Amino acid sequence: MGEQSSLTRNRPDIALLIVTIILVVIGTVMIYSSSSIIAMEKYGDGYHYIKKQILFVLIGFGVMTGASRLPYRYWKKAAYPGVLISIALLSLVLIPGFGLKAGGATRWLRTGYMSFQVSELVKIMLVIFLSHYFAKKIGHIKEFSRVFVIPLVIMMAIVGLVLCQPDFGAAVIMVVVFMLMLYLAGSRIVYLAGLVAAVIPVGVVLILHESYRMQRLMSFLNPWEDPSNTGFQIIQSFISFGSGGAFGVGLGNGMQKLFYLPEPHTDFILSVIAEEGGFVGVVIIIVLFCILVFRGFAISFNCADLFGMLLASGLTTVIALEAFINMAAVMGLLPTKGLVLPFLSYGGTSLMMCMTAVGILLNISSCREQNRGEMEGRS
Repeated sequence: MGEQSSLTRNRPDIALLIVTIILVVIGTVMIYSSSSIIAMEKYGDGYHYIKKQILFVLIGFGVMTGASRLPYRYWKKAAYPGVLISIALLSLVLIPGFGLKAGGATRWLRTGYMSFQVSELVKIMLVIFLSHYFAKKIGHIKEFSRVFVIPLVIMMAIVGLVLCQPDFGAAVIMVVVFMLMLYLAGSRIVYLAGLVAAVIPVGVVLILHESYRMQRLMSFLNPWEDPSNTGFQIIQSFISFGSGGAFGVGLGNGMQKLFYLPEPHTDFILSVIAEEGGFVGVVIIIVLFCILVFRGFAISFNCADLFGMLLASGLTTVIALEAFINMAAVMGLLPTKGLVLPFLSYGGTSLMMCMTAVGILLNISSCREQNRGEMEGRS
């Protein structure tokens, strides 16, 4: 704590901040465009979703501002309590009466006016824990029993609870983040290879065990085989992309959101952007995410403090994977996973957690020069 409190803060990464603001603004506009008709039909109020999203945005900016001002090393104190809270909340979701079921999955906690998706918080807490644990054990990072076993057991417990919801997409992201952070910390390649060799058959078994996952895989390979059922979502998404052309049909003029495209304001919001903003609109979104991810990893690699480097890399990877999987799924490049598009899709939990991650990245970026000087001076 004393190390960082003695540092003079630099200006945070402005490019990261600007890109985040642009994505949130675009998302807010597109949520209104894609949800107003659905909200009117379902609630008798076309502004139902956008009013809630604006509240989420305001809270998100508040959380991001707070996280950007809190010295990132303070997050070390949340590492172990965060893991325990994550396991407790994931367990609570599975208890009838506490968990909220929707779309065949129980992923949310009832919180009165709003619901809370626990896995979004767990992703952030897991990154904080792994960053702290690996940085603390850096002198023994190549020793299997002293470094690899404990985080692996914790990971298995968390992923197991997430799969019980079930949330296969979130579980995949957590496993990939774990392996990346283990690699960046300097673990032996043989450990990573062994982990990959173990994960692949487990993933295959999980896919084969659940019929709906097999249906998603089959519809991904040939959606036109069952166009009115398993292939319906992705076919409607294809129609959205095809209808948009180069420049789109114009904001608010899309037709697929009119009860054709499922979940147009959440999972398939990029499809609405493709129809109303066209190829150009999709390219802009992809470029913005590329800039955000590039700045996130630049912040990571410019940080001389191992905890900060791992924390920035992990948080950036979470956002990058969620964005990539969502965009690839709506374009038919991956099976649909039920993951939202960060900053753009409707949903308070995802937005607030992503903006918290950006706030932490902004704080790391504002301290990277001092950290480097401090570390060089000690050496």
